[in-house]
Amino acid sequence: MSKFEDGLERGIFASRWLLAPMYVGLLAGLLLVTVKFFAALWKMVSTYTFAKSAEDVTVEILTLIDIALLGNLILIVIFAGYENFVSKIKVAEDSEDRPSWMGTVDFSGLKMKLIGSLVAISVILLLKDFVDADGKEMDYEAVAWRIGLHFTFVISGVLFAVMDYWGAKRSALLTQTKVAAMQLKSGAVVTDDSEVASTESR
Repeated sequence: MSKFEDGLERGIFASRWLLAPMYVGLLAGLLLVTVKFFAALWKMVSTYTFAKSAEDVTVEILTLIDIALLGNLILIVIFAGYENFVSKIKVAEDSEDRPSWMGTVDFSGLKMKLIGSLVAISVILLLKDFVDADGKEMDYEAVAWRIGLHFTFVISGVLFAVMDYWGAKRSALLTQTKVAAMQLKSGAVVTDDSEVASTESR
């Protein structure tokens, strides 16, 4: 029975490698995002004229920023997700180019980074709508949906932060309680030993 249990637990533990192909797939997505970035950059450069308004240039640059933020989001998910759920990336441990946050982002931190990236992307999209609205007809219903989604991301981020704060505070309280209980138990043992020693001396 113990062998069966040991084999079952080994299989369950090894199942984390099923996530590895997903992160490889995200690498393919990151490659497509990179291609999209340079396609947008080429379009901006090739169609640039001195007659183009500053608003149009701003919208095109905001599009590049939006794509770059999406690439950052994918990279955060790949690195933090792989190290949290699959295996440590040993080849990066001694690299001077290793990102400072790599290896320090737990599941809670990953959620906050995801929400932060989504909020930043939605802000860029709203800013593009605002800049592009000058002298053009706007789809107010679409803008309203974007504003609603943006506030949804913001509220979700705040709620996640509050829940993480409560969870960390509760964990710290439980740790303090365990330490106090151990100290109390240790003090009781010391007291008992001193009483025994006093009795023997008598």
